[in-house]
Amino acid sequence: MKLLAIYPSLDIRFVTVVLLTMGLSTPGQAEITSLDSANIDDVLNNAAVSIVNFYADWCRFSQMLHPIFEESSNIVREEFPETKQVVFARVDCDQHSDIAQRYRITKYPTLKMFRNGMMMKREYRGQRSVAAIADFIRQQQVNPVKELQSMEEMNTLDRSKRNIIAYFESKDSENYNTYAKVANILRDDCTFLSAFGAISQAERFSGDNIIYKPVGESIAEMVYLGSLTNFDLTFAWAQDKCVPLVREITFENGEELTEEGIPFLILFHVKEDTQSLEKFQHEVARQLISEKGSINFLHADCEKFRHPLLHIQKTPADCPVIAIDSFRHMYVYPDYKDLNIPGKLRQFVLDLHSGKLHREFHHGPDPTDSTPGQEETGGEAASSPPESSFQKLAPSETRYTILNRGRDEL
Repeated sequence: MKLLAIYPSLDIRFVTVVLLTMGLSTPGQAEITSLDSANIDDVLNNAAVSIVNFYADWCRFSQMLHPIFEESSNIVREEFPETKQVVFARVDCDQHSDIAQRYRITKYPTLKMFRNGMMMKREYRGQRSVAAIADFIRQQQVNPVKELQSMEEMNTLDRSKRNIIAYFESKDSENYNTYAKVANILRDDCTFLSAFGAISQAERFSGDNIIYKPVGESIAEMVYLGSLTNFDLTFAWAQDKCVPLVREITFENGEELTEEGIPFLILFHVKEDTQSLEKFQHEVARQLISEKGSINFLHADCEKFRHPLLHIQKTPADCPVIAIDSFRHMYVYPDYKDLNIPGKLRQFVLDLHSGKLHREFHHGPDPTDSTPGQEETGGEAASSPPESSFQKLAPSETRYTILNRGRDEL
């Protein structure tokens, strides 16, 4: 009866499931570590895998998740008894708002996964049930590195995927341990393979080594030249190869990309228009490589994103179109044809960081700006707005949080 009082609008079948789940749980045995500013780094850094529940007590979805999370912890602990192998932890975001801000928590509850203290960019989005969460953790324990039994297997390599192959003298080595750690973090972005001993001998003429085979049969492989025992160097190299500089945004991964917490520079293009995409990729690499990490470089299918285009008064017929989504407004690049003008795309991004785009969005062009035709549209002061580079769009949260059913927003 108490649950019914808390959740009067819930379907009775769902309440029954919650009651059954609570009946199965054994809170006294649950090993959920409460994290705070004093212990969070130590706990996460010393755990191979951590799953952290960021919650708020007032949130009804957080309340429903607690017994499920505890029972999942009990099941996983039985299968993986080593305490540092898997850690279930939680953060009360009302009590520890600094931690919530650090990990960009905007909705409750949020389940994020960490490996050796490093937060994975993909949070848990599966079903919130004991079986689903436990199964997710089991999957994370599977070794992502496929061991080659013969070099002939290289002939059947799937070249439609990004492949990293490592050749080691021994599996019991520091070099392989570093490689396995990198593979665990990037398991969703690349296929990782390895060969050992006599099988890999022909490829180890200068010692253990790692190579990257890009997508496509005709593209040459690349060799890692850094220290194989230096995790930071190895990870940075592999991440650069596994995560493309310009990624595709879809309605399936839009929320995930948003949660990375940095603005978007987006090329909207017709799917078949690969030429515009290649030109965009080239100019991003030429002008904006130093901005990687401060803005996400993305491309989107004009047809699929027809509705967002309408918000900036564009249609697929106008594509290709370049725009910045700052999560507050969307700013349109003046003219795609100017893309190859040296430094112009870079200046567009720098104007975002300096606040110029936002300022001109609300107040019109800066007095010192001699560029014509960039007056504000849609603002209170614009009585008869001309065609403009800066046009309003509903915040990107509106576009993507519709995927977050069953969570409370801050």
